[in-house]
Amino acid sequence: MRLRTLLDMPDLRLEIVTGDDQLDRVIRWVVTTDMLDPSRYLSGRELVLSGLVWRSNPEDSEIFVQGLAKAGVSALAAWDADAGTIPDDLVEACRRHRLPLFRVPEDVAFATVTEEVVRHLSTARAADLTAVLDRHRRLVAGATEGAGLGPVLELVGRDLGMRCWVLTPTGRVVAGSHPLPAGIDPAGVARVFLTAPRLPHRLRSPGLSIFPVAADTTSRVADWFIVCEGDWEEWPAERRALTGELAAIVALERVRSDDRLSVEGRLAQELIRLIVAAAGTDEILPRLELSGLDVLSSFVAVAATARGTGLRPGELRTLLGEILPGPRPVAGLLDEEVIALLPVAEGEHDVARDLHRVLQTLAPGLADSGLAAGVSDVVAAGELRGAVEEARYARRLAAGRTDPVCVVGHDELATHVLLLASVPDDVRHMFRVRLLDPLRKYDEVHKADLIRTLETFLQNSGSWTRCAEQLHLHVNSVRYRIQRIEELTGRNLSRLEDRVDFFLALRLG
Repeated sequence: MRLRTLLDMPDLRLEIVTGDDQLDRVIRWVVTTDMLDPSRYLSGRELVLSGLVWRSNPEDSEIFVQGLAKAGVSALAAWDADAGTIPDDLVEACRRHRLPLFRVPEDVAFATVTEEVVRHLSTARAADLTAVLDRHRRLVAGATEGAGLGPVLELVGRDLGMRCWVLTPTGRVVAGSHPLPAGIDPAGVARVFLTAPRLPHRLRSPGLSIFPVAADTTSRVADWFIVCEGDWEEWPAERRALTGELAAIVALERVRSDDRLSVEGRLAQELIRLIVAAAGTDEILPRLELSGLDVLSSFVAVAATARGTGLRPGELRTLLGEILPGPRPVAGLLDEEVIALLPVAEGEHDVARDLHRVLQTLAPGLADSGLAAGVSDVVAAGELRGAVEEARYARRLAAGRTDPVCVVGHDELATHVLLLASVPDDVRHMFRVRLLDPLRKYDEVHKADLIRTLETFLQNSGSWTRCAEQLHLHVNSVRYRIQRIEELTGRNLSRLEDRVDFFLALRLG
């Protein structure tokens, strides 16, 4: 608001004493002080209220006004209740430093002035910024390129004096009104966002407020969030409403960054389906190039699923695009499973380790939806189907473990597992059922623990003694159980071929 607006507020009845040629100055905020030199606590464009308690002699007026002028204050409003006037030396100092001076009526409290000015500032700024933000939102919704979030956040920071930033759950800063202060750890703030029981959330140190962007539609671990300086609980209603407008714009920009509905996204989806369907390289390689990948590059395949209902497949696909190292991957959905192809540079092949490290930072946000991922070995473009099958099998192994976040890399897969990865699911199921179902049914009826005995026997390379010790049984009891296994399955565990079959069936189970 401008200084001349103060003269139009009937409840305040302020009078201009000096500086009527400066009434177009802008007021950003209002501050009450009785310090002789308050300049260190001022940042410019304030309306300063003072009862002149600091004045003990005429020379003090020069010190006080000089400090205000140096700090860039817009105006001073004063009244000396004891003297019942404004001293001439203060008027002269304000005139000399070109600082507008207002007289506050004796029956008007400084608190009343502050309340009226703050209400006017909040309402006017919120209305102006809401209109600007609404125009920007319509531009974004119209699928125009726009200028991104940076200018919008700069507008909020400049006109409201509220510094704010947009971050991802990994702590990456998407945009901000100012550079992020050195004392703020973005990864630490992201952890607070993921674990806060309710949002918005107040972070007392270093004095931040955290707001969700799309809390009703998006899992936190796949969402962006807004961080603002200050305590949101102390803000006026207009400023709180403005954060809702800002969140709506960020949500639209978040959707724009998601390529699922773009041409590139549809090409990626089709490429993944062709690879899984075992299409020829003459079909796959051209689609690879159309998806923006170099057919001469090396690739790693990643397969991932979320356990539980907290993270939807589409959100998981977006999350992988955010956290996988290197260039943005090409990713597609196969029912509930996300398959991604990641180009890797020579010497940068430990994708499983990097992925696990990042997922561990997100683990607090995955409490309701654990995540299992598998990572293939590095392959050439012509070997993508094998890499995808390897990643999917590794993902199935990860899903069978109890860790909330589990990543299985290609180095954990033994040779026989690599071979099994190319066997159709129905064949694997039939193989497992034929060998193990007779034992499982017998165990259910007789509580004989045959399957555990078989697994322990094979783990100990057929040693009766070591198997008995591990199971805390007599050797004769182990012999009886093995004999029963052979009778139920028609196999002979003294034969290597039968031992291998049982070993594979157990691994498949």
